[in-house]
Amino acid sequence: MFTPQGPSLRELTVQALSSVEHGYDLLADKFDATPFRTSDRLLTAVTHTLERLGPFDSGLDVCCGTGAGLGVLRAVCAGRVTGVDFSTGMLTRAREAHPTADLVRADALALPFAPVFDLAVSFGAFGHFLPEEQRTLFAQVHASLRPGGTFAFPVAAPPPVGSRLYWTLWGFDATMRVRNALWRPPFVMYYRTFRLADVRGSLEETGFDVSLTPVETLGRRDDGSPRCRLVVARKR
Repeated sequence: MFTPQGPSLRELTVQALSSVEHGYDLLADKFDATPFRTSDRLLTAVTHTLERLGPFDSGLDVCCGTGAGLGVLRAVCAGRVTGVDFSTGMLTRAREAHPTADLVRADALALPFAPVFDLAVSFGAFGHFLPEEQRTLFAQVHASLRPGGTFAFPVAAPPPVGSRLYWTLWGFDATMRVRNALWRPPFVMYYRTFRLADVRGSLEETGFDVSLTPVETLGRRDDGSPRCRLVVARKR
């Protein structure tokens, strides 16, 4: 993270003590040089998986950030691609990387779209939504899709209990809870609140039929389960 191109410890600290929107505005110019940017390996794997589920026409990247997911939409959609985010700074970087995409500044909990999209995706953004907000988020995506449209996003297998990654994520979430209890404005970013069973239930309650597709190019764990699944939610 602490590379010449990435943010310094001081810059990350200032971001963490800001609101989510302002924090990402501050980080936007260096975001792609941090580990928080969705990896090209994951983006490529999701692209290959979506290619087998299409064809798709128009596509929407929900919480598009600097535009990493817009490349996925460009690869699998024949029509226009659109990104939506509430950070002006992140959208500026996305516009530089994807000048032909439609980019819209809006809150994902109040999307300004008619039901015009065939495919919606999202990468790495769900930790910014509290569990009680997930149903609203999914309902907004549902309202933006045409009948039969698809909402797809990757979900990694949870780390083994007691592993280093397990405790790292647990420690991060605990730190954020303490920070938000002591400091305003809050910075909502949690890794352990997006539970697949709860997510599936919320998607179904908002009008989706849900299936899980293994992202095979990312491999399988020792027990044979996929390292990553693509949640595929079809609008009824």
